[in-house]
Amino acid sequence: MTVKQTAPKAAQRDLPRNRILAGDCIEVMNGLPAGSVDLIFADPPYNLQLRGELHRPDNSRVDAVDDAWDQFDSFKVYDQFTRAWLKAARRLLKPNGAIWVIGSYHNIFRVGAELQNQGYWILNDVIWRKSNPMPNFRGKRLTNAHETLIWASRGEGAKYTFNYEALKALNEGTQMRSDWTLPLCTGHERLKDEAGEKAHPTQKPESLLHRVLVGCTKPGDVVLDPFFGTGTTGAVARMLGRDFIGIERDRGYIELALKRLKAVRPYDNAALEVTTSKRAEPRVPFGTLVERGLLRPGEVLTNPRGLAAKVRADGSLISAEHRGSIHQVGAALEGAPSCNGWTYWHFKRDGKLIPIDLLRQQIRAEMGPGAA
Repeated sequence: MTVKQTAPKAAQRDLPRNRILAGDCIEVMNGLPAGSVDLIFADPPYNLQLRGELHRPDNSRVDAVDDAWDQFDSFKVYDQFTRAWLKAARRLLKPNGAIWVIGSYHNIFRVGAELQNQGYWILNDVIWRKSNPMPNFRGKRLTNAHETLIWASRGEGAKYTFNYEALKALNEGTQMRSDWTLPLCTGHERLKDEAGEKAHPTQKPESLLHRVLVGCTKPGDVVLDPFFGTGTTGAVARMLGRDFIGIERDRGYIELALKRLKAVRPYDNAALEVTTSKRAEPRVPFGTLVERGLLRPGEVLTNPRGLAAKVRADGSLISAEHRGSIHQVGAALEGAPSCNGWTYWHFKRDGKLIPIDLLRQQIRAEMGPGAA
């Protein structure tokens, strides 16, 4: 892993994959090639507007976010900053690219409005419910137990990546909801400085980035993090076989991120495969099976109840009363509005009934990955 200083636009012709770029995020983004990034994960300053120190009931001081990078003179200044970095980010996204932005109640609504102002298309907001939130020590407000993420495509109609089946598998076969219960970054995952204190006050858990990247990217995609910090996005991207670009202006954070990234071991290729949707697989017309001789005109297909239809030379079926596609004839025989003919119809080989979908999968395997 390397650090690259901000260079003039003309010199930045190649995309600096798997590198940390030192400098102001807006300047660096404006110097990168347009339309070159698949996904952006942004954890911008929250502008917490803290007033004074915060203490626990035992009078010990709370290690709150009071760093200079989170302080802005006014909402107007913060809005100008938000407008500038979101504009630079949108320029970098590919036409079908997307962005995730995380924030708290202090800033996320202002960010959301600016996303829409600039033409991004909001897909979901996700509530990250912290299973171990910091208590509210003053007792004057509700315990702040969540943060909000906004997922948006570059524009309306973009064909963004969404690995629905992979997230469903991650959630034990149930649709992934928009409320995620995950712990704060603690224990061995929390980076510490030489004094044993938290190296970064807002380090995000790897589990959060794992869910985002598994759900919204593919191996080899480029993921940009304009507020790289100590490198959580880069570490998870590296593990999952994605390329990253990190932008960070704090030298201390960069050094920690470099050390962290050096220790990351990518998963092997087999582990990077995720469950895909049937709709994402190459389309194979039923007629292809006939053209290839896998099924012959006149061959009889049956369903498990013994209902039968014959294969025709043009890839349609004909039964005693119906004719049409494998789906239409199946639906007509069942008196149903629709039917998945691939799983409904079977052919006989060596005395056994085999679903015709097996032949479709055989052809898909021959087509190879990425076939349209």
